[in-house]
Amino acid sequence: MSGGALVRQFGCVAIGGRGLLIDGPPGSGKSALALALIDRGAQLVGDDGVNLRRAEGGVWAAPPPHTAGLLEIRNLGLTRFDPVEAPVCLLLRLDRAAPRFIEQAGTVTLLDQAIPALELYPDAATLPLRAEHALRLFGLHA
Repeated sequence: MSGGALVRQFGCVAIGGRGLLIDGPPGSGKSALALALIDRGAQLVGDDGVNLRRAEGGVWAAPPPHTAGLLEIRNLGLTRFDPVEAPVCLLLRLDRAAPRFIEQAGTVTLLDQAIPALELYPDAATLPLRAEHALRLFGLHA
């Protein structure tokens, strides 16, 4: 993927000003992870879609105008949060086939920028803690 801007079907939250993209198949728990991280102090960037653009030497995520601030909470519907923009520091893929151990993060290229990426098994209990830890260990610094 190259160019100056694009829209992707990621979820995204900002943790301490650092953007965490959340990817995975439908029903994998992307919105649930975003909600759990928001409960732990993260801020919503976007749910089920974010605008990505090159800025300040990196890739920035912003909410798309038509869904800005909206997060789907399963069985309860859409809930509004105050959205933010953030530099993308890590991409997490929720995948039931994620490896048990890794030595280093992989990378994905977004807008000609290498972004650290890793797969996490989407269990509900510890996923928010593991996502925060992954950002600390492998994420770019904002």
